Amino acid sequence: MNFASDNAYGAMPEILSALSAANAGAVASYGDDAITARLTRRLSDIFEHELSVFPVISGTAANALALATLTPPHGAILCHAESHIAVDECGAPEFFSHGAKLVTIEGDGAKLTPVSLAQALSHFQKGFVHHAQPATISLTQASECGTVYSVDELSEIGALARAHDLHLHMDGARFANALVHLGCTPAAMTWRAGVDALSFGATKNGALGAEAVIFFDAHVAADFAYRRKKSGHLLSKMRFLSAQLDAYLEDDRWLKAAARANALALRLAEGLAAIKGATLAHPVEANAVFVYLPDETIARLKKAGAVFHPWGPPAKDGRTLIRLVLSFATPESAITDFLAAAG
Repeated sequence: MNFASDNAYGAMPEILSALSAANAGAVASYGDDAITARLTRRLSDIFEHELSVFPVISGTAANALALATLTPPHGAILCHAESHIAVDECGAPEFFSHGAKLVTIEGDGAKLTPVSLAQALSHFQKGFVHHAQPATISLTQASECGTVYSVDELSEIGALARAHDLHLHMDGARFANALVHLGCTPAAMTWRAGVDALSFGATKNGALGAEAVIFFDAHVAADFAYRRKKSGHLLSKMRFLSAQLDAYLEDDRWLKAAARANALALRLAEGLAAIKGATLAHPVEANAVFVYLPDETIARLKKAGAVFHPWGPPAKDGRTLIRLVLSFATPESAITDFLAAAG
């Protein structure tokens, strides 16, 4: 009963097979191989747009290097206070951007809004040398609370970014889960809504360890290749990253995996609704469930072997908010056993 993270589970068998196949023979290094070229074509077809695609090994590298490309050292990056870049990346965005300032904004469901962004922007004076200059908005899709921006919400934020001459970055560590929930096209959720750069996640949804930074304008991506190399994230045997991503996308495996994880999250949430004292903290829109449970129920679940994380301090009513994350590989029996122990 492991619900600690979608990182807790392994890789898709098809991705492991693709790695084995990529191991045969000798090919060009540093991304000048046929698999990487095929990956770029495949992603361009999926997103209905010519892309600049850069595989990297981790989501932190994807976010930090993308933001450093979009943001000058004296710039400001507007993000949610609970975002991964603000809470869980150990200062990497600031480090790789050589000092850009993260401006954190509160908001329900770990989501930014045009109103909250406009309010934050009102505190800056454009061209005033004593202020960091707003340069980029970074949003997370799906959010750290498992909520999903609608296409309309994304488009409104994209319009605000353009009005203020800002770049828009999307942390898509769980991009597939959000896409499946919305039932829209990847294009609608990204460049058509005004997104300039996407950290395209695959590791949490079945890759062994592979992400990609995607730019929708080659001009914006002009110096990313140098930043990737300088930071030590240009792999000499790039084909092993590209092979994972290529197999991930082939035959819609990424969407099928996300659909299963999302469906399991809904099933778990529905079961928890019948548990005495359980209250969902956020709508279940991707593959995570945030629920308040009585502390005695939590103790019983831990004793039964369930693994999960508390999400904030205990509430005053003797309940604690916990996070339960579902994976493409979570056994259905884990849900059955968890609900039995909770009840």
